[in-house]
Amino acid sequence: MKSSDYYERAKMLMPGGVSSPVRAIRPYPFYTTGAAGSRLTTADGTDLIDCCLGFGPLILGHAHPGIREAIERQLASGWLYGTPTPLEIELAGLIVGDHPGLEMIRFVSSGSEATMSAIRLARGYTGKKDIVKVEGGFHGAHDAVLVKAGSGATTLGIPNSAGVLPELVEHTRQVPFNNPEALETLLSANDDIAAFILEPVMGNVGLILPDEGYLAAVREITAAHDVLLIFDEVITGYRVGIGGAQAAYGVKPDLSTFGKIIGGGLPIGAFGGRREIMEMIAPLGPVYQAGTFSGNPLSLAAGIATIRHLHAHSDLYRRMDEAARAIEEAIPRSGRGSFVRLGSMFKHYFRPEVPRDYREVQECDTTAFGKFWKGMLDAGVFLPASQFETNFLSAVHTNQDVDQIIAAYVTCLSE
Repeated sequence: MKSSDYYERAKMLMPGGVSSPVRAIRPYPFYTTGAAGSRLTTADGTDLIDCCLGFGPLILGHAHPGIREAIERQLASGWLYGTPTPLEIELAGLIVGDHPGLEMIRFVSSGSEATMSAIRLARGYTGKKDIVKVEGGFHGAHDAVLVKAGSGATTLGIPNSAGVLPELVEHTRQVPFNNPEALETLLSANDDIAAFILEPVMGNVGLILPDEGYLAAVREITAAHDVLLIFDEVITGYRVGIGGAQAAYGVKPDLSTFGKIIGGGLPIGAFGGRREIMEMIAPLGPVYQAGTFSGNPLSLAAGIATIRHLHAHSDLYRRMDEAARAIEEAIPRSGRGSFVRLGSMFKHYFRPEVPRDYREVQECDTTAFGKFWKGMLDAGVFLPASQFETNFLSAVHTNQDVDQIIAAYVTCLSE
């Protein structure tokens, strides 16, 4: 069967034929039948260089032998217990040891669950009602953070999805990224704010880097107003280096959330922070959190193998950064767009200058991006199918892969 055939069947069984809206490529998505290293194989017999990488988790590429062996070893011993396992302690020790801001951690099953739990914990710890997020920042698909971007810091939250009750988001405020003054103004006018949650590097609107000093200013402002600072490192955790963005920028949050890479390509999430805050979580404290699949042995085994490999081969980060730099330096400077990168994360915006916040991202030419994306796919390079998603490289993208990516960029941006 071809992808078009699969899609016709899928439309009858699943809304839009997909399990997540980001996969709803028009006129129909391609269906993957296998993957290895840096490449995907589709139902149509096409071999694609993958710069989506499961939207970030696969920093070691597809079907990495070490990860596969760890999963196979655990499979032989069972894949769900409903009890604690030594693997939890091992992975917790690795993550806590890599992040100076963490003293305790709790495993969950997704990044969305991690951010939802961290927000609940912040409210339970502080006794305050409101939270602040960044305009355009994505922290999962739970009600408190599904707020329309641009509704403003001084207005009530406006639901960004049918089914989200206005009263559930009326305690969610927003401020622009890279604007510490807006945060200071908001916190000065409201003494019932429990936490400010943000991606230290915005990864769900393409790729937006923090201005020099922005994260340090955010840390100072939140501390001065007794507001907890939550870094959502679901994307950046172990992606921008050991210790994530908080280590790269030298800023210690009160709480952090993780996902993607810490599961080695299997479902996982985690949240953690200072001991006195984390001890508010049940069974020690009154903030409830639980999950049947939390601390799943397969995900833990894959995550341990991934992080240990990254520790043992830290030069991988340098090589991925060099590959992204090579792409940047090779693409034409036509004035049609701008390029931004951080380590193995990169993005070409169809906007003359690199955006600094969500409102500037909205100025991008999405029609031009759509044409570009199709051209890249025809050239054998799979990028996330949105101007507002980040591209990734893995440790197993070869020089030949990078050369093909560069050639595709040059051709598609010159048309």
